[in-house]
Amino acid sequence: MTQAQMQHLSAKAREVRINTLKSIGHLGIGHVGGALSIVEVLTYLYYDAMTVHPDTPRHPDRDRLVLSKGHAGPALYSILAMKGFFPMEWLYTLNVGGTRLPSHCDRNLTPGIDMTTGSLGQGLSAAVGIALACRMDKRKSTVYAIIGDGESQEGQVWEAAMTAPMFKLDNLIAFTDFNKMQIDGKTADIMNIEKLEAKWSAFGWHTQRINGHDFAELDKAVAAAREASGTPSMIILDTIKGKGCPAAENKVSSHNMPLSADDLEEALSALTAAEGDA
Repeated sequence: MTQAQMQHLSAKAREVRINTLKSIGHLGIGHVGGALSIVEVLTYLYYDAMTVHPDTPRHPDRDRLVLSKGHAGPALYSILAMKGFFPMEWLYTLNVGGTRLPSHCDRNLTPGIDMTTGSLGQGLSAAVGIALACRMDKRKSTVYAIIGDGESQEGQVWEAAMTAPMFKLDNLIAFTDFNKMQIDGKTADIMNIEKLEAKWSAFGWHTQRINGHDFAELDKAVAAAREASGTPSMIILDTIKGKGCPAAENKVSSHNMPLSADDLEEALSALTAAEGDA
């Protein structure tokens, strides 16, 4: 990946954070922490890795994304709006009556959403099924999935973890957003999931662990995952919950938090300053 490409992706990631924060700030409350921790991986996927068709959201040969941690929908909505799946104005209807952008992702409401999610623990199973269906239909599509670290305490995640290698689903690339926090505490205190690389490797997945906010590392890891023949891939992302929002960063309380006008202004000022320094 060239320096110019990384600068372009960094600029897009700032734009995603700004739009996500404005959307949640307009409502006054939302899932700030888990949305902001996956901005880089979403930006990389939609602006580099994935084949998508904004004018035909359900194009049969598109790549698919299952955002299993569906509460992070506001970040994905920002990307989809920026890519032209729907008008930017929709972002200001987040989770209000009659919206097409609910708090958690809904494929029946939002153009570009490939799977309804938010009932944690189920998304990876859906991604396994989609990947298997794509293979049966002889599609060259890649299925991507993003799961949470707290979600990884769910037993169904590990049923899916057993199933994907059995069917040699090398068209499935999953990510764990390892921001180390969940709704009511630190994952290590509630149900420790480490050593996470060893667990996924033992289940037969091609496993890597990287800095989830580093585009060069994301690019290298996805390239390696694509080269892994006959096995699904898991890329564990070390991330910062609430990254880019001072009121939310590295705070358990940011899972679903009020975002005041002052909090929003502080975050937007910091992001604008970072843009000027780039």
